[in-house]
Amino acid sequence: MTPAGEPAGSDGGGEPGVPAAGGALGAVEAARVAVAALLAAGVRSVVVAPGSRSAPMAYALAEADAAGRVELLVRIDERDAGFTALGLALATGAPAAVLTTSGTAVGNLLPAVMEANHAAVPLVVLSADRPEELRGTGANQTTVQPDLFGDHVRFAADVAAGDNPLRAVETALSAATGAFEDIPPGPVQLNLAFRDPLVPADGDRLGGGEEVGRRIHRAPRHPLALDFPAASAALPERRTVVLAGHDAGPVAEAFARAHGLPLLAEPSSNARFGPNAVGPYRLLLEHFGPESGQPVERVVLFGRPTLSRPVSALLARADVPSALYQPVPVAWYEAGRRTELPLETLADLADFAGRGPAAWLDAWLLAGAAAQHALDQVLAGPNAGAGAGTPATGPAVGALVWEHARGQLVLGSSNGIRDVDLAGAPPQEPQATVFANRGLAGIDGTLATATGIAVGGRQETTVLLGDVTFLHDAGGLLLGAGETEPPLRIVVLNDAGGAIFGLLEHGAVEQSGRYGTAVERLFGTPHSVDLSALAAAYGVAHRAVGTTAELAAALAEPVTGRSIIEVRADRRDLRALHGRIRTAVAAAVAGVLGG
Repeated sequence: MTPAGEPAGSDGGGEPGVPAAGGALGAVEAARVAVAALLAAGVRSVVVAPGSRSAPMAYALAEADAAGRVELLVRIDERDAGFTALGLALATGAPAAVLTTSGTAVGNLLPAVMEANHAAVPLVVLSADRPEELRGTGANQTTVQPDLFGDHVRFAADVAAGDNPLRAVETALSAATGAFEDIPPGPVQLNLAFRDPLVPADGDRLGGGEEVGRRIHRAPRHPLALDFPAASAALPERRTVVLAGHDAGPVAEAFARAHGLPLLAEPSSNARFGPNAVGPYRLLLEHFGPESGQPVERVVLFGRPTLSRPVSALLARADVPSALYQPVPVAWYEAGRRTELPLETLADLADFAGRGPAAWLDAWLLAGAAAQHALDQVLAGPNAGAGAGTPATGPAVGALVWEHARGQLVLGSSNGIRDVDLAGAPPQEPQATVFANRGLAGIDGTLATATGIAVGGRQETTVLLGDVTFLHDAGGLLLGAGETEPPLRIVVLNDAGGAIFGLLEHGAVEQSGRYGTAVERLFGTPHSVDLSALAAAYGVAHRAVGTTAELAAALAEPVTGRSIIEVRADRRDLRALHGRIRTAVAAAVAGVLGG
């Protein structure tokens, strides 16, 4: 992290005595041009991390903020600033910018830039820099910043001190928003060099007047459902399934419904709803495999699937043709590197998919209902109906959060999103807009991303994450004095470590005892952090629950300000619990499908 202050002319990096080039723009004047161009291109939110070299941009942004033309957020940690801007862009669909000073401050943005690259998010990096004459001289906080992000940005420009930044800003925003042909939206970098003086002239001051108080208004986004006409009877009948991966959108649900096909939708697809959606689909694929009486014949894919190995195995089968709906360029794979046939139009996709025989959809819905009931019974435990609730487990927490979330829901990587994918029952209509950092599926910056989403979406937001993900971004809880506090409910499943590895091959290694306590230490990463004390340090309300009944009661309360619900759980039985779920589902499905 960079120091909060870098006095000009001190070791903070001023360059007294270096004259500006003739006819060149002064630092603050150039910054005002850059800010005006950013706003003209649709940027309405900027996250600022403090620093001296970036001061001209900060002052210009403060002027725009005072005039109600931009929304400023301030974060002292550059990594959190980057992820907050990422969340703002996700929630609003508009480009959002993050401003840093020079040096390591810029490098701290790399995780957010990488996520934005693979998720096609228009994140604008505004990195301040020293002028050319100070580069390579050992000047404080000076490094090689141009092209620092390499292939992870769509465009990068190094704007020399004194130059007019207008053209660079316009080109960068065109690249960020996907205006260039065959290039998806994504992050860009504007590296802006500034010479002293870095502060406004003596006569300058914040504006206001009639503009003061006229703030930017954005209507909150709401979940959507689309309607398509029923598929033509001329289409052939095929046993096709519709897979909806991350960011598929409601078009996947409408397509499945129109063509009478089962819908297998991940939570962050924003398509996990409707009459054709099947809940625990990943446990059912083996019942519709090549040895069954009605195997899957074709697959239609919307979005990016990332959550389960059964889905990956289905897509890898050479005997099952698959097609990917791709109307616009995407950022998550390179052309020619996937086996699905890319199709640009829904008409071509319909010809490929055909329409489902009535018995095909009925079989999936019957199996899905039986599987959901069996799963719910396992999660309810032997004392179901006793009133006190059962001890909380990951799948039970995922199911309850999915059921209660309204407005916006953010799902952390690792087990949280997979628990919802396994146990979250699809509603008939969408209940919340769902977000997740699935570009690279890292646990970096999850709290900051959720905060940006809550601020940008202007509606209640729930984020579900594990304790390791929470601790990885505990600094995301820090809001400076006077900063906007969003309506954000933070649900932390605290099982004192990383539970996901116990469900992978590492869990079998641990059970074998062949590596002693190495698996627990290296993968489980146990801890004893007091989350209530951490919440108190940041001034965030906290409550701890341990049963499903307590969690359901907490989730039923309205979301006001920020709060943490810590769900305390034991991960030692998690692998066995998943085994019981698989056994119960297999028996239930066999009962309705036979075999």
